[in-house]
Amino acid sequence: MQGISSVMPVPEAADHRQSGSGLEVKDVGIEYYVDRHQAFFRAVENATFTVEAGSFVSIVGPTGCGKSTLLRAIAGLVPYTTGEITWNGSPITVPGRDRAVVFQNPALLPWSTVLRNAAYGAEGHGHARPEADRRAREMLEMVGLTQFVDRYPHELSGGMQQRVNLARALAVDPDVLLLDEPFSALDSQTREVMGGELLRIWEATAKTAVLITHQIDEAVFLSDQVVVLSAGPRSVVKHIVPIALERQRVPEMRRSPEFLEVVDSIWDLTRSAWLKAEDVS
Repeated sequence: MQGISSVMPVPEAADHRQSGSGLEVKDVGIEYYVDRHQAFFRAVENATFTVEAGSFVSIVGPTGCGKSTLLRAIAGLVPYTTGEITWNGSPITVPGRDRAVVFQNPALLPWSTVLRNAAYGAEGHGHARPEADRRAREMLEMVGLTQFVDRYPHELSGGMQQRVNLARALAVDPDVLLLDEPFSALDSQTREVMGGELLRIWEATAKTAVLITHQIDEAVFLSDQVVVLSAGPRSVVKHIVPIALERQRVPEMRRSPEFLEVVDSIWDLTRSAWLKAEDVS
């Protein structure tokens, strides 16, 4: 098994663009107005990285560094002030059918069944109910909820609700799956199980995936590369760490020396960013 790969330098903007394929975040800055302070707050500064089509990338960094804000910009939900975000060479400025977001909170409709919740996004994209239901049933089968299609959200565990959330996103058949700490509310055992399920689904669907997480071991287990942000405000991409662990990945890998070495190295990078921020303050 291959172990840790060397940390890649953050690419210069002039050399960053490759072939126009995949997701590209280039010199992106994000700021917004804070009424309470009557001033603009610069959350992200000149973020630059590439996500190859079909790959899995995680973004980590200290609390408050703008990870979720950056993900929402990729989704088209938050405007960015400077720079450019593109998917296969086309600029991203608004939400699109090529992207779907799985948020921390499943936000399921309590009055609707599992099937109706899973089909909600596909119907919203204009698919007739029979087609939306077909897509939803297919994705519910993939996430292991076929026997629960007629249940309601209050009858499900937290992990099962998040599976419905994932099935709903997959039912629209996006090119890019954006995951904003989707397992943060789950206990550690359920979270590890869900991480394995997510990996299985990603391998089966060949989606391009971007995950926001605070769990370094989760990022390493799932990803082809990990993007490390500096502490905010004005966070930047400090490191891009290729994960050279072999695929297929299995839970037992989490206890291997090679795996733990990668986890420790990324912890050191994030800890360094946090300590530097405290020194500045």
